[in-house]
Amino acid sequence: MDRLSELILRSQEGDKSAREQLIEENMGLVHHVARRFFGRGVEAEDLFQIGAIGLMKAIDRFDLQFSVKFSTYAVPMIAGEIKRFLRDDSMIKVSRSLKELAMRAGFEKERFCMREGREPDVQELAKILGVEKEELVQALDSSAEVESLQRTLYQSEGDGFCLLDKMAEAATDMQEETLRKVMLERVLSQLEPRERELILLRFFYDKTQVQVAERMGMTQVQVSRMEKKVLLRMRGMIL
Repeated sequence: MDRLSELILRSQEGDKSAREQLIEENMGLVHHVARRFFGRGVEAEDLFQIGAIGLMKAIDRFDLQFSVKFSTYAVPMIAGEIKRFLRDDSMIKVSRSLKELAMRAGFEKERFCMREGREPDVQELAKILGVEKEELVQALDSSAEVESLQRTLYQSEGDGFCLLDKMAEAATDMQEETLRKVMLERVLSQLEPRERELILLRFFYDKTQVQVAERMGMTQVQVSRMEKKVLLRMRGMIL
């Protein structure tokens, strides 16, 4: 057993000195993750403290049988704790009117796609809804989680992560790159060839649903439905 594993084991068995040593040696991870959330109305020191809570949870819950490094496991735990804090602290409040506008936008977008065979741009959708483009963008941003890679895939006692965090986030260090590859291999390998092609085209090659439909010999509506279905399955795989 290496030194890190020994410290984790001792900490999980109640050794306070081992726990404190692990926290001290891994605070660099906390600072690295917390910097992503600067500029959201929360003091840097508060973000560091919340991130440290995520680090402690990672220490307590890390399974030494995992095939990833501790730092790889800890990064999404730290980020999840900070995200939960920002969400629960109501840093961004979504009004009922924005939620309703987002729902109407989704309905009208589907109708437009069925009628025109393509997705409307923001300006077209705003005109259909009779609202300003800026207001529509705000409403869509506030509800962007639904049926997207931003949707939470794993949630446990307040800690969560989404697939986009693992798939599309630029890996700035070896630990995050490793985690991204592990998640990709695990999830994509379990998809059917056609499902895998759709996900790769949409989220790795940045193709629109219309472009994917042309490539795969489908309609845009079929692509949209298949995409939602596959994302739900992928969520189930992670869970």
